[in-house]
Parts: sequence; structure tokens; C-alpha cells
Amino acid sequence: MTTRRLYLARHGAADAFGELTGIGRRQAGLLGERLAGVPVDAVWHSPLPRAVASAHELARHLPNVPVTEAAELVDHVPYVPSAAETPPSWAGFFDGYDDTEAASGRRLAEALVARFAKVPGTTTKGTRPDTREVLVTHAYQIAWLVRHALDAPPSRWLGLNSANTALTVIDYRDGLPPTLVMFNDMSHLPPDLRWTGFPEGVRP
Repeated sequence: MTTRRLYLARHGAADAFGELTGIGRRQAGLLGERLAGVPVDAVWHSPLPRAVASAHELARHLPNVPVTEAAELVDHVPYVPSAAETPPSWAGFFDGYDDTEAASGRRLAEALVARFAKVPGTTTKGTRPDTREVLVTHAYQIAWLVRHALDAPPSRWLGLNSANTALTVIDYRDGLPPTLVMFNDMSHLPPDLRWTGFPEGVRP
């Protein structure tokens, strides 16, 4: 049975200008060390600087693995819920989004799923090998792929946060629904580097 395994990671900690910090580089390097024992076929990253830098930092531990930008991984709101779908804690968050922005975000979200949330395609030799790919992206994109894997309503991406360089793993196999193997795992990080990217009030 052909399997596509996605290792999803939020970029490392970044500053107010969206640039990777020293802490973020340490986090990305430790994630790379963790993935060094995995036969990774490709590293994909968002076009934004914090994701680009994180991908190249972790890829130092994955020699000869191609590192490539994927526009579908860019940070964006994948789905703007209706008022009835919006939890009270998110009230007001979407007030600035007009129909055009919402439609653009939804198209990007659909493209993200179409490109990555499926089993590998057939090669030129007619085979369909297993693949293992690392996607360095953003919290909303990880939440959207988790929601999709669980076949949850579109608005369920809300509240599914990911810490910086935390690892989420999803398997896609022929004829079976996606399998969420792991979510927001930070075991490769020491305690002082965990939970960055979460609001202070919700950190354990």
C-alpha cells in the first residue's frame, strides 16, 4: 500500500518583523536533528522569510534532500466562518476580512490540500513509491490539514494551534482516510524552547 507521510512543522520563533530569531534557529536545528534519522525525500517551505530560514536550518541535518518553496504553504486564513460558526473567543477576529480576501484564502487552502493531502502520483516507470516529506509552514496551514485529515467541518481549524517547530505527522494511503499520527509534538525541544508561538495564557 502506497503511503505519503507528511511531517508538518511550524517555523521557528520569529520577531515582530517576521524574521527568525536565535531561539527560532535553535528550534529548527533541533527539529532537523530529530528528522536526521528519517529517510526524507523532500523539504517544502512557505515563501515567508521565517519559514525559509527554518527550512534551510533544519535541512543542514538532511544532506542531499532538496529544499523547495511551495506557494500553497504561505500564511493565510484558510476559511472565514460565518457568525454562527465562530466561537465567542474569536468574535471580532474576522471583522476585517471582505469577501474577496475570504475567497482568496479558501482557494489557497484548496490548493494546499490538492497538492499535498493525497498519496504520491505515478512515476515515469509506472510505480508509486512511498514518500516522506517535511512541510515547514504556519499554524493556520497545519490546522487546516489536520481538520481535513479528520474530515471535520471547515470552521474546526479554529483553535488548533501549533508551537514553533512542533511536529505534526499525517499519513495518506490508497483507499483509506488520512491518519493523524502525531500532533504538536515538542519532545525534541528542551523545556525552555517549548510552547513558543502559543499565547501566554494557554501555555501549560
